[in-house]
Amino acid sequence: MSKPASAKSAAPSARSRVKRVPDRGHYDRETLHAVLDAGYVCHVAFSQDDQPVVIPTAYWREGDHLYIHGSTKSRMAMALAKGAPACVAVTLLDGLVLARSAFHHSMNYRSVVAFGRFEQVPDDHKMAALEAFTERLAPGRWAEIRGPNKQEFKATMVLRLPLTEATAKIRRGPPKDDVEDMAIPVWAGVLPFAPGFAAPEADPLQKPGTALPGYLKALTRR
Repeated sequence: MSKPASAKSAAPSARSRVKRVPDRGHYDRETLHAVLDAGYVCHVAFSQDDQPVVIPTAYWREGDHLYIHGSTKSRMAMALAKGAPACVAVTLLDGLVLARSAFHHSMNYRSVVAFGRFEQVPDDHKMAALEAFTERLAPGRWAEIRGPNKQEFKATMVLRLPLTEATAKIRRGPPKDDVEDMAIPVWAGVLPFAPGFAAPEADPLQKPGTALPGYLKALTRR
C-alpha cells in the first residue's frame, strides 16, 4: 500500500500536487522515472488559436527530461518549439478493480502528469536523441538499420520537456468496499491487465532467410 503523501518528497508545485486521493501521489524521481520507462505513448496537451489540442505520440526519457519527436511542419512541433505551455500525461493500466458496489469499481494504474514548456533539441544532440529513441523501442536496433539521411534529419524535430514539475499517481490493491456492502454475494477483486508483445510478424516483402533478431525474441519473452 502507498505511503501517505506527507511521508514522501513534496510536490514540486501547487498545480502538480495530487489533490484527489493524495495518498496515491508520488513525487520522487525514482518512481516518476520507473513509470515513464515502462510506457511508450504519451498524450501532449497544448492550446493553439484558443483551441485545446491533445496529441498522442511516442516518447522516451533521458535523465530528467521527457523527449518526443515529429515532423518540423507538424502543428504540435511548431507550437511547442515556440514555447507553448504544455501538459503531458502517461497512463499504464494494471488491472480492473471489481467491487461489490458500482461506486467503488476502479482501475489499478500507474500514471505521470508533467507541466512545463518544451525546448527544441539542438542539432548537435539530435542524432544521439534519435538513437536513444530507437534503442528504447528495441535495444540493439540502431546498429543494424540505416540512420537518418540529411533530408530526414532536417525534416525531424526533437523536443524535450524538463521533468521539474511532474507527478506520479498510482493505485494498487483490491476494492475498497463499504462495510455494509461486504456481505453482498458477488465476486470482487482485481482482473490484472498485463500488456506485452506477441510473436513478431515479418514484413511480407522480407528477404527470405532473414533471421529474427535476438533482441526481438527477448522483447517477446518479456
